[in-house]
Amino acid sequence: MEGNQDPFDIENQHIPLATCMRDELNKLSPQPPMVCCIYRVPDRLRRVNEKVYTPQVVSIGPFHHGKESLKAMEEHKKRYLQGFLTRTRVSLEEYVKKIKYHEAKLRSCYEESTKFNSDEFVRIILVDAAFIIELLLRCCRQHFNIIGLENDENDRILNKPWLIHYIAPDMQLLENQLPFFILEDLFDPDIITVSSNSKKLSMINLSYEFLTMTLELEGAEDSLQRISSSSSNPKVEHFLDFIRTLHLTKLEETDQSNEGRSKNFMTTHCITKLHQAGVKFKLASSRNLFDIKFDDGILVIPKLKISDHTELTLRNLIAFEQCHCQNNYISDYVSLMDNFVNTEKDVEYLLKDGIVEHMLGDDNKVCTLINNLGRGVVLHREGYHFATLSESLNSYCREPWHKWKANLRQNYFNTPWATISVIAAVFLLILTCVQAVCSIISVMPSKNQK
Repeated sequence: MEGNQDPFDIENQHIPLATCMRDELNKLSPQPPMVCCIYRVPDRLRRVNEKVYTPQVVSIGPFHHGKESLKAMEEHKKRYLQGFLTRTRVSLEEYVKKIKYHEAKLRSCYEESTKFNSDEFVRIILVDAAFIIELLLRCCRQHFNIIGLENDENDRILNKPWLIHYIAPDMQLLENQLPFFILEDLFDPDIITVSSNSKKLSMINLSYEFLTMTLELEGAEDSLQRISSSSSNPKVEHFLDFIRTLHLTKLEETDQSNEGRSKNFMTTHCITKLHQAGVKFKLASSRNLFDIKFDDGILVIPKLKISDHTELTLRNLIAFEQCHCQNNYISDYVSLMDNFVNTEKDVEYLLKDGIVEHMLGDDNKVCTLINNLGRGVVLHREGYHFATLSESLNSYCREPWHKWKANLRQNYFNTPWATISVIAAVFLLILTCVQAVCSIISVMPSKNQK
C-alpha cells in the first residue's frame, strides 16, 4: 500500500533530481575574472533625472551609438580618426588588428551585450578611441608643446568653443565610456611629435590636463602623482573612473591605514542648527572635497563649486559607485551635504563663509540640487566615511553650554553696537545695585539712633 512505502524507496526517489542538478553544475564553465566596468544606469537613479545620464552631443562606445540625435558628430569623429592616422603614421589595418585582438575583453567590459557584429563593434571602438585621443592631443597641444595641426582652420570642434563644453560632459557619462586600457594601447607617446623640453606624454597626463581645462578640476595634483608613479599605480577603468580616482586616491590610502570606515551610518544636524549650537564654519585650505574636519567647535569644509554640470558629474560618479565599487565615498559625501543643507538658510551660511560658490543664479536651486542628489541612492549602513565626524558634531550639539554660549554671542554680542548696549546695560544695573545698597546702609544707622 502507498501508506506503507519503504523509507529506502522514498529516499531513492530524490536521487535522479540531485544527479541532474549536479550534472548541470559540473557543466558550468569557470567564472571569468570580473572585468565589467561600464554599466547601464539603474532605473531608480535614471528616473530622478534622465537627462544627466544621456549624451547630448556625442556617443562614445556602443550603448548610444546610432542614435539620431547624435549622428551629426559622426563625421567629426571620422575626421579626427583621419587626423590621428596622419599624426601617428600607423596604418588603419594595424589599428583594426589591435582592436580585433582585444575584442573579447572589450565586450566583457560592458554590462550589456551589444547588438553589433564583430566588424561593427571594432569600427565603433576604433573611431571613438581615435577621436578621444586626437581630441585630447589637440586640446592640450599648447600645454605639452605638441607639434602638428596647430592652425587647423577646418577643425569644427575647437573652432566652436561652445561645442567642446558640450562634448566634455558627455565624456563623463557612465553609459558613454571606453575602457581606458584600449586608449593606452592605441596611444604611443614615442610617435607623437613634441618640442624639446616638453612634459612627458601619457594618456593619464593628457586626461588630467583635459579635465583641468574643461571641468575646472581642483585639488587633485597629489593624486595625479600617485596614479602616475610606478610604485602605486591604481587601475583606471575609464574616463569617469579617472575623475573618481583623482579625488579619492589619498582618501582610500588613509582609510586603509586607520580603518576609517569601520563605523555605521548616522545623520547629523543641518547647518542652521549647528550654527545655533555654537558651531563655527571655516573654509578649508585643502581643495579636496572630502577633507571635512571638526575640531574645537569649528567645522572646516573645502569649497564646493557648483556649476551647470555639477549634478551630471556627481550623479554619474554615484551611479558608477553603486554599480561597481566596494566603497561609496561619493554617496557618503552627498549624504553628508544633504544632512547639512535642508533650507535656503543653510545655503546662506555656507555662501557667507565662502564654502559654497555657485553659478545657478538662485540660492534655492543650490538647496534643491543638493537635496535631490541622494534620491535613489542605496547607502551602506556599515563603513560610513563621515561617521566619526557626524558623531563628533552630534555630541557637541548635545552640550547645553554650547547652545547657551552661542545664543548669548549671536543675540547679544553679534554687532559692536549690541555689545556696547549690553555692557552699558550691565554697567547701569551694577550702578543701580550699588545705589540701592548705599541707600540701605544710609538708612540703617538712623534706625539705630531712634
